[in-house]
Amino acid sequence: MRPVRALGAALVIGAMTLAAGCGGGDDDGKAGGPASGGKAVTVQAGNGAVTIPERPSRIVSLSPTHTETLFAIGAGPQVVAVDSYSTYPASAPKTKLSAFKPNAEAIIGYKPDLVVLSDDMDGIVKALAKLKVPVLLEPAATNLDEVYDEIGDLGQATGHTAEAGKVTDGMRTRIQQTVAASSQGKGRSYYHELDNQFHTVTSKTFIGQVYGLFGLRNIADEADKASGGYPQLSREYLLKQNPDFLFLADTKCCGQNAGAVAKRPGWAELKAVKERQSVVELDDDIASRWGPRLPEFVKAIGDAIQKSR
Repeated sequence: MRPVRALGAALVIGAMTLAAGCGGGDDDGKAGGPASGGKAVTVQAGNGAVTIPERPSRIVSLSPTHTETLFAIGAGPQVVAVDSYSTYPASAPKTKLSAFKPNAEAIIGYKPDLVVLSDDMDGIVKALAKLKVPVLLEPAATNLDEVYDEIGDLGQATGHTAEAGKVTDGMRTRIQQTVAASSQGKGRSYYHELDNQFHTVTSKTFIGQVYGLFGLRNIADEADKASGGYPQLSREYLLKQNPDFLFLADTKCCGQNAGAVAKRPGWAELKAVKERQSVVELDDDIASRWGPRLPEFVKAIGDAIQKSR
């Protein structure tokens, strides 16, 4: 699993196609996080038990999702550098650091006391460990519980446990409210587009599970053979399936929108295109990251269901 296009396999596909705010609050470790000069904390991460000796003041994030989380929980002022794909929030200190080809020497140049990753590319975790830099590996989430758990881990690691709890509580509430208000989706079909080459997701992926909250049926499930949940569909298959909803998560990477898909050969006859409101233009980043803005993705699905009722 990896960073930007969900830092899962979807990110790989996003790369093939080229593809909150800064909270000032600080609990100084009073809610269980490490304070400067206080006791060390140990966080159970993807790379095992990680001990952070004191509240970090120079964090480097090589994951767009975790960058969003750090700022959402109030740890933004502690972040000194983020990778080149960390586009949100705009105030994040974006650099040329790569999450795909991480360079230990370049990372160390920012004098970090904590590095946050979504994937151990090129053995970067071990390389940084040799340099005595605490590394928190939080892989791409596979379900909602993991989303909340990882946000909690970042809160604990940075001294913002209470703020992290508020963020996850708010996310749960918003998601539950959206799903409850959109009960008409059960059994209706959908296609989630990752790029204009018809790469998509199945129900087994994290993105697919989000749609599953509404009871929607994924047309890609039957077509998936050995893609690990990210198949490439044929135009003929898509037209035959004639999904009730088209969700476009390639508006940024590939310039796709309702007008563009209507011009594709045969697509004007799809019921979703005829209804127009059933072609949903998503924000690529929000639809692929598993952080604090996840409720916005859920709401986009819920709104589409309600509009088409």
